[in-house]
Amino acid sequence: MRADRLVATLLLMQARGRVTAKEVAAEFETSVATARRDLEALSAAGIPVYPQVGRGGGWQLLGGARTDLSGLTSAEARALFLLVGPAASVVPEAKSALRKLVHALPDSFRTDAKAAAEAVVLDPARWDRPHRAQPPLVTKLQAAVIQRRKVRLSYRGWDRDPVERLCDPWGLVEKNEVWYLLGGVDGAPRTFRIERIIWAVVTEDPADRPDDFDLAEAWDTVVRDVNQQRESASTIVVTNTAILPFLREQFGELAVEDTTIDDHRARVRISAPAEIMLARGLAGWGEYIDVLEPASVRSELMRLGAALVERNGP
Repeated sequence: MRADRLVATLLLMQARGRVTAKEVAAEFETSVATARRDLEALSAAGIPVYPQVGRGGGWQLLGGARTDLSGLTSAEARALFLLVGPAASVVPEAKSALRKLVHALPDSFRTDAKAAAEAVVLDPARWDRPHRAQPPLVTKLQAAVIQRRKVRLSYRGWDRDPVERLCDPWGLVEKNEVWYLLGGVDGAPRTFRIERIIWAVVTEDPADRPDDFDLAEAWDTVVRDVNQQRESASTIVVTNTAILPFLREQFGELAVEDTTIDDHRARVRISAPAEIMLARGLAGWGEYIDVLEPASVRSELMRLGAALVERNGP
């Protein structure tokens, strides 16, 4: 986008003091004519950018004009690039943004900033599980949040038919490779798991957003509510201690509480929103667990076992 180039050009001039159209073109991979038009546009906009003719000439930012980035301290610059740098290995736009930011820094900051940006690489794929790709709708919903436009969507809950909603999008959250949309429906806060959104259309209608809305605080409320729901049902089992990490991964760290019996066994309390979810989650560990209570979870496990034998037996 041209606006991005204009800002980047201004930052480049701030860092170098004087540039030629050829240097700008090489830096941002444009033609010399495009670079010259960008420089002229900055000057026409009232920014103190002036051409210098003759040998050693070029375009210069005069009058001590600076951007807000000049206020960064060396430590702040390192922290910024350490935070943003890893994203460059995943998001191409981040790599381009880093390059522009580097040129906006004073010379004395650049070496440390570049080193910080290259200090960490993100590999989102796990050894034992393939990386879950970002849902395609995330980009569209991000734009709706930024532009504050209502979204009409079709949403399917895990246990119900799809329903249509007109949502005011307030923010997006990624938790353990799962994306969520936080927003309002008829003024009431709602949370949508994005991979369960069948389709979404960004409308031209302006979205309503509470003046005091804070995304981090709103997500904390969602987490507390989910944790309370997870405790709606629970079971007590005795199991091999070796599978405790897998149970925590499956049901959630806070949903699994254990008390050691001996070196190889533990008494474990597992929580979930419903007993059927407990039974289905434990069914795969049947040979390693003994369900002590409640009897209803044992009965559900027996039903699942019988269904498996009936469908898959000889």
